[in-house]
Amino acid sequence: MLPSQAAEGAIQDAFLKWLATAEYLEFHKMSAHSAADWPKPEHTFVCPGKPISDSPDNPRSPRAPSGAAGEEPGTEPFGDLKRAPHDVLERAQRAGRLKCCKCRGSRMFYCYTCFSLVGVNPEEIPQIKLPLKVDIIKHPNETDGKSTAVHAKLLAPDDVTVYTYPCIPEYEDNKHQVALVFPGPGSVTIEEMMGQLSKLVVKKSRYPLEHNRSSEQPPQKRLKGEGNSEDGESSASTPTEPEETSTLKRVVFIDSTWNQTNKIITDERLQALLQVELKTRKTCFWRHQKGTPDTYLSTIEAIYYFMKDYHVQCLSQQYQGQYDNLLFFFSFLYKLISKAKHSSGKL
Repeated sequence: MLPSQAAEGAIQDAFLKWLATAEYLEFHKMSAHSAADWPKPEHTFVCPGKPISDSPDNPRSPRAPSGAAGEEPGTEPFGDLKRAPHDVLERAQRAGRLKCCKCRGSRMFYCYTCFSLVGVNPEEIPQIKLPLKVDIIKHPNETDGKSTAVHAKLLAPDDVTVYTYPCIPEYEDNKHQVALVFPGPGSVTIEEMMGQLSKLVVKKSRYPLEHNRSSEQPPQKRLKGEGNSEDGESSASTPTEPEETSTLKRVVFIDSTWNQTNKIITDERLQALLQVELKTRKTCFWRHQKGTPDTYLSTIEAIYYFMKDYHVQCLSQQYQGQYDNLLFFFSFLYKLISKAKHSSGKL
């Protein structure tokens, strides 16, 4: 074996061992920013990235071996996805870690603090249009680098908004058009969801003007003589609001470890929302928490499966991979980590 080949092999072995030991890519290291400093950009910021110096204090991560993104037979659950090619991510992986030009953090592919691409050609990153708006409520103690919420923001920037708790939008007036995806004893399936939202519309429209009237103001009494006309129809000219529908417009997801979700899910601002559970989907997340069912999904998995099921069961349309690119980053990272674990004998 030539010296150059031996050196390359050593680098490959070191990379795989490093990846497997961490059980997650090094570029998901915790940011130095505090939760209060997390920016909440409305649009994705594209950062070309600046190379990190090779000084001992700030070493460049080892280059990935050729074919590191390949998968072993039978270990790839995403083989049927109709997604964009991963070539751009493979090139970025070989180039190594770069500095985000906004926060100066060491990143690969994207900055999970600034929600920006790093060292990646934005034209090669798919952009997705979702049928619904997505709100992600992020726990303040959730480690940025472990969260998959950034995937959704980068891939569907016009339809996804990330909030850091206790910042939560007001949903009370539109609760019949909002669903909260979270498992629980009162949760329903997506198939049952639209019917349940319709009941909220009926409940709200029984007294259409009551929610606009002060509690101190009594209902308007009907004057004597007002009643049904000869043809049996009401002759009263009581104003009414436009008819409301149960069309779903927004979906809320909680981005947190399962042990930390109680603080958010019990917030009074979410209590009136219909809870929906994805009961038949199983997670492929490499950081799945021990002791929780395999139906407890990562944030990006939950968004993907919800949109897919909504498309088929609620819109009654054939699914042809419209939202598969939501797993663009997730499927790539899954392959990297599975490869590393397989090489280290952990699989």
